[in-house]
Amino acid sequence: MGLSVIRNADILVCMDDPRREIAHGAVAFRDGVILAVGTTAELVPWVAQADAVIDASGCVVTPGLVNTHHHLYQSLTRALPGAINASLFDWLKRLYPIWAHYRPDDVFAATQLGLAELALSGCTLTSDHLYLFPNGVTLDDTIAAAQGIGIRFHPTRGAMSVGTSAGGLPPDSLVEDERTILNDTIRVIDRFHDASDGAMVRVGVAPCSPFSVSQGLMRDAALLARDKGVMLHTHLAEDADDVAFSLERFGCRPGDYAESLGWTGPDVWHAHCVQLDAREIVLFARTGTGIAHCPCSNCRLGSGIAPLKAMFEQGVSLGLGVDGSASSDSGNLLLEARQAMLLQRAVGGPAAFDPRDALFIATRGGAQMLGRPDCGMIAPGKRADIVLWDGVNFGSTGAWDKVAGLILSPPAGARDVFVEGRAVVRDGQLVQADRATILRAADRSLSRLMSLA
Repeated sequence: MGLSVIRNADILVCMDDPRREIAHGAVAFRDGVILAVGTTAELVPWVAQADAVIDASGCVVTPGLVNTHHHLYQSLTRALPGAINASLFDWLKRLYPIWAHYRPDDVFAATQLGLAELALSGCTLTSDHLYLFPNGVTLDDTIAAAQGIGIRFHPTRGAMSVGTSAGGLPPDSLVEDERTILNDTIRVIDRFHDASDGAMVRVGVAPCSPFSVSQGLMRDAALLARDKGVMLHTHLAEDADDVAFSLERFGCRPGDYAESLGWTGPDVWHAHCVQLDAREIVLFARTGTGIAHCPCSNCRLGSGIAPLKAMFEQGVSLGLGVDGSASSDSGNLLLEARQAMLLQRAVGGPAAFDPRDALFIATRGGAQMLGRPDCGMIAPGKRADIVLWDGVNFGSTGAWDKVAGLILSPPAGARDVFVEGRAVVRDGQLVQADRATILRAADRSLSRLMSLA
C-alpha cells in the first residue's frame, strides 16, 4: 500500500501514554503501520509525498473501537417474543431451540450482518464467542464472514458439554463430547491463529460458562490454550442466578472457581462480571485478568450494574463488549461506552466516570486486554486502525468539547474507518462488502428460522 495521510482533524485523539489530543492533527501511514503523528503543519512534508490525502476537517479522529465480547450468530434473533422480558437463564432456554436449527449459511449470514453493524459504528477489532455447533456449523464459517468485511477478528472456539440431563442449562442436543471439542479447538488454532503483529485473525479458547461445561473441560481448555499460546475467554458472574449456581454447584464464588481452574491471568478475559465482590476485583487486578464490560446487555437482562468504577480504580484490565445481538439487540460500541459512563454516574454521582475514560476502555483498554499492544493507539509503529467521526451531524453539532461529545452526544456512525490502513468504511458506507448482499442473506436465513420456530 502507498503512503496515506489524514490531515486537518479538529482533534486527533492518540490514546498514547500521555493521552495526547492534538488540535489540527494529522497522521501518516503506509503498509498498515503508522509512521508519523502530529499537527497538520508538522506533517506537511509527508503530504508532499503521499499517494492519498484524506481531509478530516470537522472530524474527531480516534483509534478504532475494540469490541471484546460478542455472539455474532445471535444477530438473527433480536427482540424475540418470549425472550424480551426474561432474565438470563429463561432467556437462554427460550433461544436454545431456535439456535439448534442454525446451519453454516445462517451463521455466516448472521456474522456478516453483525460485523457490518460494528464496522459502520467505528469498530476495527472484534472478538466473537461461538459456543454452539449444530448441523455442521464450524468456527470457519465466522472467519470466512469476517474476511468479507475487513475488520480484525478474534473468534473464540466456544463449547457446551453439560446438558440438562447432567444438570446443565443447555439442551442435550446442543452439547458436544469433550474430546471432540478439544480436538476441533486444536484444529482451528493450527489453521487460523496468527500471533504476529498486525494479525487479522487470532483464535481463542472459550468454554461457554460454568453452568454449561464441566470442571474437567475448563481445566483442559486452560492447559490447551497455554500450550498453544492463545487466550482464554468465558462468561463469569453475570447475574445473581450465576453466582447462586456457583455457590450451590461448586461451593465457592465465581472468582474463586475461576482461579482454582487456572482461569486467571493476563491471558484470560471474562465477560460481564457484574456480580464480582470487592475481594474478587482485587484478585483480578492482582493477576491481570481481564473483564469485558457489557452494560447494555446487563441492563437488558436485568443482571445489575457492574462495579466498573471500582474495577477501573483498582487497575483491572477492562474492555467493552456489545455482547450478543439477542441480549443487547444492538452492536454499537460508542453507545456501550456512553451507557457504561451513565450507569456509573447513576450509582456514584455526576463525577463517577469521565467520558474520556469510557473512550479509553473502548479503544486502547480493549486492545490491551485482547493481547494487542500493536492496536488501540495512534502512535508511530502501531497499526493503522483509525476512525474519522464527523462532528457535523444532527446528533453531535453543538458539542463544545468534541472528544467528550463522542460519548455524551455520539454520532450515528463513523464517517471513515481504516483497518490495517485499508478503508473499510468511507463516507458512512461499507467499502469491502455489499450492503444489499448482506441484508439479502440475513433475510433468507431469518425467514427459514422463523418458519421453523
